[in-house]
Amino acid sequence: MPDPILTTDLARELYAVARDLPLISPHGHVDPALLADDQPFGDPARLLIVPDHYVTRMLLSQGIPPDRLGVPRRDGGPVESDPRVIWRLLAANWHLFRGTPSRLWLEQTFRTVFEVETPLSRDTADEVYDAIAARLAEPGFRPRALFERFGIEVLATTESPTDDLARHAKLAADGWGGPGGRVITTFRPDDVVDLEREGWAGNVARMGELAGEDTGTYDGYLAALRSRRQAFIEAGATSSDHGHPTARTVALSPAEAALLYERGLRGEASAADAETFRGHMILEFARMSIDDGLVMQLHPGASRDYNGALFATHGRDVGGDIPQPTNYVHALRPLLEAYGMDPRLRVVLYTLDETAFSRELAPLAGGYPALFLGAPWWFLDTPDAMRRFREAVTDSAGFYNTAGFVDDTRAFCSIPVRHDVARRVDAAHLASLVAQDRLPFDEAAETMADLAYHLPKRIFKLEKGAHS
Repeated sequence: MPDPILTTDLARELYAVARDLPLISPHGHVDPALLADDQPFGDPARLLIVPDHYVTRMLLSQGIPPDRLGVPRRDGGPVESDPRVIWRLLAANWHLFRGTPSRLWLEQTFRTVFEVETPLSRDTADEVYDAIAARLAEPGFRPRALFERFGIEVLATTESPTDDLARHAKLAADGWGGPGGRVITTFRPDDVVDLEREGWAGNVARMGELAGEDTGTYDGYLAALRSRRQAFIEAGATSSDHGHPTARTVALSPAEAALLYERGLRGEASAADAETFRGHMILEFARMSIDDGLVMQLHPGASRDYNGALFATHGRDVGGDIPQPTNYVHALRPLLEAYGMDPRLRVVLYTLDETAFSRELAPLAGGYPALFLGAPWWFLDTPDAMRRFREAVTDSAGFYNTAGFVDDTRAFCSIPVRHDVARRVDAAHLASLVAQDRLPFDEAAETMADLAYHLPKRIFKLEKGAHS
C-alpha cells in the first residue's frame, strides 16, 4: 500500500500545478444579466440561499417550505421577504448540511470569496450576514470585478432558442461577449423539442418569430432551429445542450417526424410520441452540429418535476427533480451508428446514474472518436462521486476521453469553489497513481493541467479559431 503521507504530499504538489490556472466554465446557468448589467448584488440571502435549490431542497426535506426561504411562487403569492429572517432560518438549520457538498461550497465561499472566517450557527447568523452584506457593498464585489478576481477565462451561460440574446448583445458591445468573448451563450432547445413541455407550441411559435420562419410545418421548424443556432454562434456559442429524460436516440424518416410534430401542434401527442420525437431530434441536432460545428452536450437521466406539489407551487428548477437509471448502450446506438465515427461531431455525455460509469460510459467513450465523458454533475458533483468517476472510467476511457470539469451552477459566487474542489479531487487521484508507480510524476503534472484547463478549452472549442 502507498504511504499515505507520501500520497498527501504528492497530491499537494499536483494541486499546486492547477491551483492558479484560469477557470474554464463551459457549461452553467448563471444569468447573463448579472454580468451584462453589472449591478451590485442584493442581500446575502437572495444571493446565496433563495436561488440555490441544493439548499432549499434539503430544508424542504425537513419540513421547511420554499415560501419561508423567499423562493417565488408561480401564482405570485406571498413568500418571506425579509432577507435576515431567511438567513437566520438557514443558520438555525445549518446542522442539516453536515457532510454535504452544499455546506462545503458555502463555507468555502464565505471564506475565500467574502473573507468571512466566523463559522455559521444560530448564534453567529447576524454576524456572518452583516460581514457578507458589508462586502457586497464594496465596488470590488460587483459581478464583473469578481469575475476578474475569480480568474474566469470563459463563462458559458445557457439560453433557449426563444431568447433574443439581448443580454449577450450588450456583453458583446462592452467587449465581454461574442465569439472569443469572456461570456458566451449555449443553445438549449429543450423547451421547443419536448412535446410534453408546458407551453411547447407557444415556444415554437416564438422561435419562429425570432427566426423569421413558419413553424407551422416540420420543415419550417427545422429551418427555425438552424437559424437560431446561427444566431447563437454569432453570440459566441460553441456548444448546444440537451436535457432529455433518457438517452434514447431514434432514426425517423422526415415524413414520420413530421407526423409527430403535427400531432404536437394539435395537442394530440402521447407520451410515447414525445419520447420518440425527442430521440429523433438528437439525431437531427447531430446532423446540424456536423454542419455548424457546435459541440453537443447530452444531459439525460433526470425525472424532471418529480415532486408535483413543488412544481405546482414554485415551478421548475427549485429542487423537485430526481435521478433515474439510464441506459446508454442501446439508447445511443442509432446516434453512434450514424455519426459516432465522424470526426466533425463532438458529443459530451453526462450521467446521473453512476452505475453506468464503468459498465457503459467508459467503454463507449473509449470506442468512439465523437464521444467524450462530461464531469459528474448535479447529484454527483461531490468530492466522493468525482473520485469514484475517475476510478471507474479511467481504465477504459483514460483521462483524454473526458472533458474536464464543468461547474453547472446558477450560483455565480460558487464557481471558483467548485473548480477548486474538482482540482483537489483530481490531484488526489493522480497522486495515488504516482505513489503506486503507475504514472511518473511529470506525466501526472501534465495531466493535472490538462484536466483543469486544457481539455475543457479544447473539447468545447474555446481556443481561438477552434470553432468551425
